[in-house]
Amino acid sequence: MKNKFSAGSKTLSALVLGASLWMSLGMSPATAATAVTGAVIGLPDFADLVDRVGPAVVNIRTTERPKQTNRANGLPGDDEMQELLRRFFGGNVPNPQGRTPRRQAPSDEPVNRGVGSGFILSADGYVLTNAHVVDGADEVFVTLTDKREFKAKVLGADTRTDVAVLKIEGDKLPFLLMGDSDKIRAGEWVIAIGSPFNLENTVTAGIISAKARDTGEYLPLIQSDVAVNPGNSGGPLINMRGEVIGINSQIATLSGGSNGISFAVPINEAIRVSDQLKKSGKVTRGRIGVQIGEVNKEVAESLGLKSAQGAEVSLVEPGGPADKAGIKAGDIILKFNGKTVNRSSDLPRLVGETALDSKAAVTVWRKGAELVLTVNVADLDGDKPAKGGKGKGGKAEPAEPAKANALGLKVEDLSAAQKAELRVDGGVVVTDVEGVAERAGLDEGDVLLQLNNVSIKDAKQFNALVAKLDPKQASVVLVLREGATRFISLRPTAK
Repeated sequence: MKNKFSAGSKTLSALVLGASLWMSLGMSPATAATAVTGAVIGLPDFADLVDRVGPAVVNIRTTERPKQTNRANGLPGDDEMQELLRRFFGGNVPNPQGRTPRRQAPSDEPVNRGVGSGFILSADGYVLTNAHVVDGADEVFVTLTDKREFKAKVLGADTRTDVAVLKIEGDKLPFLLMGDSDKIRAGEWVIAIGSPFNLENTVTAGIISAKARDTGEYLPLIQSDVAVNPGNSGGPLINMRGEVIGINSQIATLSGGSNGISFAVPINEAIRVSDQLKKSGKVTRGRIGVQIGEVNKEVAESLGLKSAQGAEVSLVEPGGPADKAGIKAGDIILKFNGKTVNRSSDLPRLVGETALDSKAAVTVWRKGAELVLTVNVADLDGDKPAKGGKGKGGKAEPAEPAKANALGLKVEDLSAAQKAELRVDGGVVVTDVEGVAERAGLDEGDVLLQLNNVSIKDAKQFNALVAKLDPKQASVVLVLREGATRFISLRPTAK
C-alpha cells in the first residue's frame, strides 16, 4: 500500500504542478490539452483513392523493327563474337550444342523496345504520356488494368515539355480528372501510379517537395519524394482529390533507381501542349529573337536594381522582333505582358505561350530607368536562331596613347568599320588587361559598351569615367564578346 500511495502522491503532485504551469501561462488545463491533441494528424489512407483512379492508368509498351546489321557497319558477327569471348575468358568457348553456330537470317518481327506509363484523358480514348516513352517507336500498345490491349496512334510529341498524346479506339473508357498545378503546395500529399520495371499499376506515395524546380528544361517541374523508377515515366502524379497535377517524367539518380527525388511536368502546361498536339500534331511557340542570361546580385546593385531578378539581354537578333521593338543588348527584361520575370528561365516560357503575331508589352531596365516597349511575337520554329558578329573586329586606330586605368584596362577607340560590323554606335576595344580586370575575366579583344549604365563613346571618355569611380564600390561593364553581351562586375584599385 505504501508503494501504491507513494506513486499516487507523485502523480497528484505532477498534476498540481502541471495545473500551476498552465495557469502561469494563462491557460486552463482543458485549453492546453486541446492544443496538444489538435497538433496530432493521422496519416492518409490511399486505398479508396487508388480504387477510384487506378483503372484510368495504363501500361504503354513500344516495339520497333530490328535494323539489318552486318560486318560492314562495325557490329561483330558470330565468329567475331566467339573471338571476343576467348579474349575475355581464355581458352576455347564451346558451343552448347557442340556444333558450329550458324548465322540466322535477320527477322522482320518487331521486338519489344521499352515500357512506360500513361493515363486516359477522356472516355473516347485520348492518352497522355511522356514524349521520351514513345520516341523512336514503330508501334505503341496501351494496356488497361482489365487486360484489354489497344494499338495506339501517336498524335504528336513535344520534346521541349516531354509530353505526347496517343489515341486508342474505344468508348466509355475510364479517365482521370485534371487538377490545377498552379495551386499546389509544398508538403501536399500525392501518389504516383505507373509500371516501374514493368510492374503494372504500382502505387507509391509521398509529398510535394517543391512547386517549381528549375532543372534547366523548358519549364519548371514539380519535385516530389514519391518513389519513381524506370517505367513510371508518363504516369500521373495525383493529389488527394484524385486529380492529376503532373506527369512523372524524370528522376535524380546515380544508380538508375529511385533516390526520393522525382520530377513531374505540371499538368497545366501539359494540357496546353496536348490541346495543340490533338489539333495539329505539333506545338507552336512564340519568340522575340534574343539571347539572355541571369542577373547576379553584384550586377543588380551596380545597375540600380532593387533585387537580382530579370533576364539580361546578351544578344539581339538583327532584324528580329526584339530588334524592331527597340530592345538592346544590355537591357534587363523585368516583365513580359505584365508578368514578372524573376529568373531568365521565366522569359522563354512566357514568350512561348504567347499567341503568334500578337503584340506584347516588354518592361526593360536601361540606364537606371524602366522602359516599356512593344514587341510583335513571332514563331519559334519559323525563324533562325539569333546570331551576331564577332566581338573582335581587328585592330582599331587608337585615338590616344593607351594607358592602363584603375580597372587594369588599356583600351582603344573602335574604327568606323568595326562599329558598322558590330552594329554599335560607340564603345572601346580592350588591348591589354591586368589586375582587377584580368581577375574579373576580361580579355583582349573584348568590346566595352557601357560603364555603370553610361554608354561609352570613346577611350578618352571611358578613362575619364574610370578615374572618377569610387574604389570602395563595385562597378559593372557591359562587354561584347563573340557576338554576345554580358555584364561583368569589378572593383577599381585604390590609388
